[in-house]
Amino acid sequence: MKRFSIAGFGIAVVFGFIGVSFGEDLSPKDIMTKNFFVNRVKDSKSESAMTLINESGQKRERKSTGVSKLQKNGIDNMRLIKFISPADVKGTSNLMIEHSDGDDDIWIYLPALKKVRRLVSSNKGDSFVGSDFSYADVIGYKVQDFEHKITGNENVDGVDCYVIESVPVSDKVKQDNGLNKRKSWIRKDNFVTVKGENYDLSGQLYKVFKASDIQFVDKENNKWQAMTIEMTNVQVNHKTIVHFSNYKVNTGIDDGYFSQRNLEKE
Repeated sequence: MKRFSIAGFGIAVVFGFIGVSFGEDLSPKDIMTKNFFVNRVKDSKSESAMTLINESGQKRERKSTGVSKLQKNGIDNMRLIKFISPADVKGTSNLMIEHSDGDDDIWIYLPALKKVRRLVSSNKGDSFVGSDFSYADVIGYKVQDFEHKITGNENVDGVDCYVIESVPVSDKVKQDNGLNKRKSWIRKDNFVTVKGENYDLSGQLYKVFKASDIQFVDKENNKWQAMTIEMTNVQVNHKTIVHFSNYKVNTGIDDGYFSQRNLEKE
């Protein structure tokens, strides 16, 4: 198992995670592991409003519902996102199933074609349904796919953060994610990413990420979720803002919900 789990016994041993406390010096890998798990709840349901803003300030609005569930290994998520408006994207659905020991599975249903299309790993750097988020941004980055180092400490919105630089471990990871490098500003108090920078394959700054309205969504398991996230493509001056609402966790979602057949249901 190569993703990272606080819930899965044995994963902590593999990654040297046992015994690490908030008071100890943390390695970059420790920080990124904590960051990876900070919003991984048993399951979740939510609604979201997506706003796309072009360089002239024109806006397009989209609404969707999202459901996720952590797999039995305590590491990998399953996600099903369905767009409900406007008409040009209504019925478009995405199913994403993570695999610690291999490539993640990503399917998209396009109602106009009445067809389910499977995306290959090299598509992860592609735009997620025309937004400034890529499929890799949405499904998440595997910690073991990057070499991490702490480059500094900075204050973001009044909170102390680690600044972590992450470089792909191989050319395949680089090409699949469409990134030469990532930088993450991770809060020291709860390990949530509040700012990020993605650099394209030529090493130029490509996209800037921000997160706000960070809420405690599962106090028993110390899980946090940013209710507003935004990604700006600085090369074309285009931005996508996502607001989550009606966010509920640990509701008892069945594994069978995450199926290709369910992609086509409204």
